[in-house]
Amino acid sequence: MNKLAETLVPSYIQNLRPYSAGKPIEELAREKGLKKISKLASNENPLGPSPFAVREMTNGLWELNRYPDMHAYKLKKALSDLYKLKMENIILGSGSEGIMGMIAKTFLRPDQEILTSENTFIGFYILARAVGAKLKMVPLKNYKFDVKKMAEAIDDKIKIIYLANPNNPTGTFITKEEFDYLMDHVPDHVLVILDEAYFEFAQDDPTYPDSMNYRYDNVITLRTFSKAYGLAGVRIGYGFAHEDLIEQLTKVKLPFEPNLIAQLGACGALMDTPHLKRTLENNKKQFSRTFDFLQKKDFNPVPSVTNFICFKTGSSEASDWMNNHLLDLGVIIRALKSNEMPEYVRVSIGTPNEMNHFFEAMEKILPEYNKKFGRPTC
Repeated sequence: MNKLAETLVPSYIQNLRPYSAGKPIEELAREKGLKKISKLASNENPLGPSPFAVREMTNGLWELNRYPDMHAYKLKKALSDLYKLKMENIILGSGSEGIMGMIAKTFLRPDQEILTSENTFIGFYILARAVGAKLKMVPLKNYKFDVKKMAEAIDDKIKIIYLANPNNPTGTFITKEEFDYLMDHVPDHVLVILDEAYFEFAQDDPTYPDSMNYRYDNVITLRTFSKAYGLAGVRIGYGFAHEDLIEQLTKVKLPFEPNLIAQLGACGALMDTPHLKRTLENNKKQFSRTFDFLQKKDFNPVPSVTNFICFKTGSSEASDWMNNHLLDLGVIIRALKSNEMPEYVRVSIGTPNEMNHFFEAMEKILPEYNKKFGRPTC
């Protein structure tokens, strides 16, 4: 690092590791010369965006010379009608991570402490550390947030608590009872970020604590159009909170964020409930097939209510070997070393053909994998 950068950049930025995304399809095609590629690494919607969303975005292309509605009235109105909220309770951003960045800018200062869990969404770790905040992390219990240990860890230094529910990368969730227990121990002056990026996949579980059934003044709910709604490429997310919190977040939000195409796409996606239904139906069927396959292959997958499955390989070497050999066959999964879970990998749920590709590729590599890593032949 040159002297100017060393002088200007705070140590907590210098020590930051950037987010590492799943390998793009185009990159793998260039590297391997493959034509058939199934990307099962980033928890995207395999059915693509809603045709309604595409129509709305396409119709807006001739307006690209104009700035978008800075207040995103149409989209906020659609969300307020859907969730029975005032528009003043809604914030929009470039994905839910964009809103996390606003929260960090607004409410955090260097050396303040955030309470969260180990092995959760690494994007939040990066955003918190980018403002110099300190993370106080509690280990997962049975692959999910340990609310009792988290409650015990709350002290006067904690300013924010981050909960991913369902959790990424494990796919687990804390129940209504567990959420109530934790909130009973959270002081009113502590802000709770409730990241519900995978809400649509979990909402039908009767024990899942849908945040819209609660009204806490110190909770910010985050959701996204990147997963179930299939709009990861245009980056748009939304949050719900008390209007006083929203007002403060709005002060640091970039002008005209989200962009015009993202706003239009989100409006179109909300119109198309049949597409969302097809997405959830496909996920349910292909999830069941994938979970059963992994069980039969003795991988003991983690029970999940999302559009991905996490399973244990046994070692960092085994995870890397499986990931690399699947890449050779055109299947992209996610090794979880960056989540501090090097002995695990995660596979997203795709279309029937994509999951067939995954099963076929696994069948090809498993004989050598089992021999190399001393696993019984399945």
